Amino acid sequence: MGLDQIPFYRVNPVKRLLRYVGPYRGRLSVALAAMLVYGLASVWLAYLIKPIFDEVLPKQSRVGLMAGLLVGVYLLKGIGAYFSVFLMSDVGQRVVRDVRNQLFEHLLGQSSGFFVRRTTGQLMSRLTNDVNQIQRVVAETLGDLLRESLALIGYVGLLFYYDARLALVCMTSAPLVLYPLVRLGQRVRRTTRRSQEEIEHLSHRAAEALTGHRIVKAFGSEAYEGARFRKVAQALYQVNMKITSAVSVLPPLMEFFGGIGLALALWYGSRQIATEALTPGEFTSFLAAVFLMYGPAKKLSRVNANLQQSIVASERIFEILDTHTEVRERPGAPMLTPIRENIEFRDVSFSYEDGDNRRVLRNISFKVQAGQMMAVVGLSGGGKTTLMQLIPRFYDVTSGMILIDGVDIRDVSLASLRSQVGVVTQETVLFDDTIAANIAYASPGASQQEIEAAARAAHAHEFIMKSPLNYESRIGERGQRLSGGQRQRIAIARALLKNAPVLILDEATSALDTGSELLVQEALSNLLRERTSFVIAHRLFTVRRADVIVVLEHGSVVEMGHHDALMALQGVYARLYELQLFDSETTSTVKSHPMPLFQEGDDGSGGNKSS
Repeated sequence: MGLDQIPFYRVNPVKRLLRYVGPYRGRLSVALAAMLVYGLASVWLAYLIKPIFDEVLPKQSRVGLMAGLLVGVYLLKGIGAYFSVFLMSDVGQRVVRDVRNQLFEHLLGQSSGFFVRRTTGQLMSRLTNDVNQIQRVVAETLGDLLRESLALIGYVGLLFYYDARLALVCMTSAPLVLYPLVRLGQRVRRTTRRSQEEIEHLSHRAAEALTGHRIVKAFGSEAYEGARFRKVAQALYQVNMKITSAVSVLPPLMEFFGGIGLALALWYGSRQIATEALTPGEFTSFLAAVFLMYGPAKKLSRVNANLQQSIVASERIFEILDTHTEVRERPGAPMLTPIRENIEFRDVSFSYEDGDNRRVLRNISFKVQAGQMMAVVGLSGGGKTTLMQLIPRFYDVTSGMILIDGVDIRDVSLASLRSQVGVVTQETVLFDDTIAANIAYASPGASQQEIEAAARAAHAHEFIMKSPLNYESRIGERGQRLSGGQRQRIAIARALLKNAPVLILDEATSALDTGSELLVQEALSNLLRERTSFVIAHRLFTVRRADVIVVLEHGSVVEMGHHDALMALQGVYARLYELQLFDSETTSTVKSHPMPLFQEGDDGSGGNKSS
């Protein structure tokens, strides 16, 4: 089943969301009590109108007592409103925090294929906009639903207390409101999903243009990117206006039907007063309760629209939470002991879970002894990077197995496996933090002396000390304040500090200039010492002294051996190597440092004798 075809749990998303409220039942109970106080105080105020008109004003008695009582009831109502709003908002914020934390941790746990098929903008929209929407369910929508419903029930009860038939007359228009309320709610729900999707597109467009700002400027494409952004922003505006149109029509609609009910009440009530079935004070109190009902009724009319919007956000969040592409760890999986003998690929095949059964890797088998260096070469698209991503289980093999000292890596804990694998890639990933924090990223408990030792071994200490704050200098998003060579040396220092026994280098120097490459090559020599290493290289001269060279073509191993043996075969490897010799830039680079990564005295007999 493909990633996008995984069904998600379709229990009512609001019910599912309310499960996150469970840990905060205490606060919710106090909020409910405050709502009850608010509702009772609201009804009490309406009831006090009767004695004011029937006793206080005609007889001018108990004026001070009634004034004080009014102030006290308003104070009680205000206290109930404050604590109900504050506590519901607090519960809502806590639920948002919990959902966002769970969603983020769930996203980090997904396989690499999950991120290949989704944009950063899409995922950021789920983490921010969608999660913020669900706060409205708990804090605002649920709060309004309970608080205003209690007040509304109280008002209705007061109406029936005074005159049941008059109350029924006033409520004759209520059924007329329900049908448009339901239909408009359905429309809001459909439109909200489109709105959330347009927000995803907007986030994607912005993230793509801003992270690629240098290319945008280099090609003078500011106007083009601006036009693309405006197009998505206009689409979002149009969708949001449809939601606004649907939501805005409800309050005036309710007022209109309420006005009809009020007119009927006035006609019927005047007859009741004439027959002395109602006193003027009772009728005035009755009308006041009817008027006071409009506030809660208006808020409740918006509750349905808000609820529909929040349901859509909840569905989108739970859709992600119920998508499982994680590389699963077997229950009770033991720790992987440090490599002592070898790493073996045994008949390994792999295909991505995207509905395409085409295999990216086919029946690959080889064995690398501990301490050896294996190079993986071949044309672009041959599966080199995918092959290396199987070692730390960024993906799981489709068939076959990968063994470390005879143990299937799927049978050991992920943490112990990945703790033994260091990775340095061509596209260095650094974080907007200090240089020291980036070097110690995989070793948060490292001392300053250990960080500096790793930086010295990576030939990074010199340029770090020239930075304004030395190791405490911040490097910007993705390390943009550093040069390419500097970023790469920070990444090597990070790998050195981790001190993993298995190392993967994925074209770690292919994007560097000659001067930077010399320094990085020296740093890599330190990194490769006494480690089992896998090196993906585009420039073949950098790996010609590897212990084993594997040549991949269309996902299959077509040749394997050391450099001299492969050259003697006059096959794929030899053709690739000879083609690069004719490249003038590569040729000059080879002459300037013909044997990178290894000592000049290396006889190529195997093992890592790098300097």
